[in-house]
Amino acid sequence: MTLKCTHLDSIAVVEPRTAGCEECLQSGDRWLHLRLCRTCGHVGCCDQSKNKHATKHFKATAHPIIEGYDPPEGWGWCYVDKEFFEFDAPTPHPGPIPRFY
Repeated sequence: MTLKCTHLDSIAVVEPRTAGCEECLQSGDRWLHLRLCRTCGHVGCCDQSKNKHATKHFKATAHPIIEGYDPPEGWGWCYVDKEFFEFDAPTPHPGPIPRFY
């Protein structure tokens, strides 16, 4: 299968900025799954979480690629081209993921 995503060259090796959703940790809120921005290392919650911080981060920054990060799952998503793909090597999580459910 040929990928149509035009943003794969924007993928960077990043250091996750937090162990859980950055904004939810600050507010004391909960999330379901984590997404890692592969431009800057922002960790945000998924669209099934009430706050949808990963998508809000994309809308604020235009950083196009996220990685499934709860646990590291090895798949990516381009918000702009609306396309899934797989990473050769998932970004490792630095430690236990905080859980609230």
